[in-house]
Amino acid sequence: MPQEWSSSPPELLLAIDRTSGRPLHAQVQHGLRDAIRTGRLRIGERLPSSRELARTLGVSRGLVQECYAQLQAEGYLTTRPGSATRVATGAAAPPGVPQPRTTTPRLVADFRCGVPDLGSFPVQDWLWALREAARSMPTAEFDYGDPRGSAALRDVLAGYLRRVRAAAADPRHIVVCNGYAQGLGLALRALADAGVDTVAFEDPGSPATVVAAAATAGVRAVPVPVDGQGVDVRALAATGARAVVVTPAHQWPTGVALAPERRLALVAWARERDAVVIEDDYDAEFRYDREPVGALQGLAADRVISIGTVSKSLAPALRIGWIVCPPDLAEAITEQKHRSDRGTPTLDQLALARLIESGRFDRHLRRMRATYAARRTVLLAALTEHAPHVPVTGLAAGFHAVAHLPADADENAIRTTARTRSVGLYGVTPYRSAPASAPPQLVLGFGNVSERAVARGVAAVGSLLAGGR
Repeated sequence: MPQEWSSSPPELLLAIDRTSGRPLHAQVQHGLRDAIRTGRLRIGERLPSSRELARTLGVSRGLVQECYAQLQAEGYLTTRPGSATRVATGAAAPPGVPQPRTTTPRLVADFRCGVPDLGSFPVQDWLWALREAARSMPTAEFDYGDPRGSAALRDVLAGYLRRVRAAAADPRHIVVCNGYAQGLGLALRALADAGVDTVAFEDPGSPATVVAAAATAGVRAVPVPVDGQGVDVRALAATGARAVVVTPAHQWPTGVALAPERRLALVAWARERDAVVIEDDYDAEFRYDREPVGALQGLAADRVISIGTVSKSLAPALRIGWIVCPPDLAEAITEQKHRSDRGTPTLDQLALARLIESGRFDRHLRRMRATYAARRTVLLAALTEHAPHVPVTGLAAGFHAVAHLPADADENAIRTTARTRSVGLYGVTPYRSAPASAPPQLVLGFGNVSERAVARGVAAVGSLLAGGR
């Protein structure tokens, strides 16, 4: 897509050498041709006016007009009365130059997991919060600031997490980060500096994310099995790890909540081994037919690093998260954040603070709970109708479900065939450390799929899920 500018003329970098002996008009023409041929200037892109380019290059306007006319005659440029000079449609870059991406075929339903309803992002509320934040933002806030993040947001977050997640949150021990992946990386690097050399992770879980973060921190990552009650603490103890990454509120991807006795056992393990639990507070905002489950951090604030984000509650594009740190790790994690990027954008932090303290954030969450609950109901009804013998679990919270396929089913074959029916399906295998021995299962995300699309999608692939064709 060509770039568009306001009424201000666009800038263009061209180099001319007055000592080369080559005529200036030839140099300008060559520079423009080269920019078009190499893809620096793309089809439809606007060029500076002849007056502006002449001023920039220090040449006469007539010389630039002559160059534009010559390139127009050669088919490189096009112009219309009252309009800017642009790169002509026929002036395509040669093979090998990157071209705009082609659109992918539209799916009837794409059950991609981990994505909220992007169309329901509260644009007006966010714009209001940005305006309010910018209007009242003190001049000093435009500096680099505290690497922990805005004091205003940390104070608001602490109150919110105490109120909604029963967390023992102290704003002095909160570090604002750019999403979960960065938060995990900061925590693991701080733990590595403290002598931790092995971190465990749930299996199935997020092996790619944890292994990558562990490798960067110089820490070994080992899997620990998950069953119907959550992570197996006995198996965890056998690994020798002094840190573990868990999703206790709504385990990813199985959807089970960590059982009360397992929560206590996990805290006991951490205290006995001088270990740390890294809590990914995943899907905590959305629950349906179960009692609220508080953050694990509330049970052991000195042993749990709790990481939360707005990626599911608002949108991943905001890239805002937070780390609730144990007091004795807060300084080390803050230092890691400072080394990483000097801090998360302050204006966005202040906007989020305004959104939460105004009540608009809570209002958005209530609306989205109703939306996801309705889609959940449609999903269950559609599966009951089109694949009645396929068990479904993990629906007590969040916006994904796990479909348990027949034992002889082929995950990859089902996914491939589903694409021919314009439905996106995704298996659990990529989230396991030992895919070869895994039972065939699918993760059905319905966060960014409308009720109508959910029903149509399940109808299209129901026979596949049930073991047919």
